[in-house]
Amino acid sequence: MNLPNKLTTIRLLSVPLFIIVYLIPYQSLGIEIPVFDVLSTSLSLLDIILFLIFALSALTDYLDGYIARKQHLITTFGKFIDPIADKLIVNTTLLLLASTHDIHIIIPIIMISRDIIVDAIRLVASQKNVVLAASYLGKAKTMTQMIAICLLLLNNIVFAGLHIPMDQIMIWLATLISFVSGVDYFMKNRQYIMESM
Repeated sequence: MNLPNKLTTIRLLSVPLFIIVYLIPYQSLGIEIPVFDVLSTSLSLLDIILFLIFALSALTDYLDGYIARKQHLITTFGKFIDPIADKLIVNTTLLLLASTHDIHIIIPIIMISRDIIVDAIRLVASQKNVVLAASYLGKAKTMTQMIAICLLLLNNIVFAGLHIPMDQIMIWLATLISFVSGVDYFMKNRQYIMESM
């Protein structure tokens, strides 16, 4: 297994780790989590650990793609597992945040639905030997999504002291871009799924 695929596998393994750390009933087990005052907000050690798991996962996403392209190490396994690992860590985090009411449940519903539709269109197009590149809207969605999740995991750090709910603003912006990019992707590539209607 080459280095990019090892990094992708690490990202995949970070998903169950994130779930376990997030869902352990610390209070029921009598485990006291230290809390720190950081930049006008309170951060528990748990918040910091969850952020680090997510941030390291995002970093491996960048690194595995960069190394694979630069060193010509792109493999079929990498093409298969990389998008799965990406979506698993992001969607798992969104669902967990929704489960604790940090975000509205409609947010992961829209984002996951968009990903399913885009992946389905790509699958149909690939059967016709057409490779559909990621759009600028898709990249904007990913960027705003990552920023929003980091802010949510860090209790809206920096902005909490300014009384600006930037974490909520960014996650709703990411949701809007996700919806628009999904519609845009469908409209631009609908010929691949509607040609035999």
